Amino acid sequence: MGEREPGYRITDLATSDRPRERLASLGAGALSNAELIAILLRTGIEGMNAVQLAQGLLTDFGGLAGLHKAPYDELRQRRGVGPAKAAQIKAAVELGRRLSVALPEERPTIQSPDDAAALLLYEMGAFEQEHFRVLLLDTRNHLIRTVEVYQGSLNTSLIRVGEVFKEAVRSNAAAIIVAHNHPSGDPTPSPDDVSVTRALVEAGRLLDIEVLDHLVIGKNRFVSLKAKGLGFNST
Repeated sequence: MGEREPGYRITDLATSDRPRERLASLGAGALSNAELIAILLRTGIEGMNAVQLAQGLLTDFGGLAGLHKAPYDELRQRRGVGPAKAAQIKAAVELGRRLSVALPEERPTIQSPDDAAALLLYEMGAFEQEHFRVLLLDTRNHLIRTVEVYQGSLNTSLIRVGEVFKEAVRSNAAAIIVAHNHPSGDPTPSPDDVSVTRALVEAGRLLDIEVLDHLVIGKNRFVSLKAKGLGFNST
């Protein structure tokens, strides 16, 4: 129960997969959100290592923004977390928020599909379910934050334009980049992907929020629909 419950430690992972070792060799920027949180958690629970536990928290709470908003009491009651780990997570996320406010010029600048993919490819390429995320950008293409809008089996009937733009409107974003993954590993855009892109581009024009790109993420590769001219053609 809580933090004393036996489970899988980060040291149970192969050395090349351990977040602490990856951070030391590649730098913190190379790690996914789940890996960074796993370093704070240190241990997992029975049947779930620390990275998997961290990914579960991100999924259940709606990403880093959800963890920031989650009440401390709710987080500490989660199996495998407990008071100390909950405090560490809340403190780390809050420090990140304060840094982004204090140093807005340090936020990543998205100048190309490669820049956007660099923020998403490692984590999204490993998902076994589809995830749909939105990168919110300011007038200088600085990343405001990334929002996860959908998770699960996606099709055009499930994706609502209003949901995609909701946080962009709230955050006064000037532009967005949308991205979703193909769990098959093949990032080839489907006709539905093109249809959704076209609908989002048109909605963005009405809202004065430019849709800069739609990335389809596969295993270690991605496709930019903008670069392919899919869904971005003027009508």
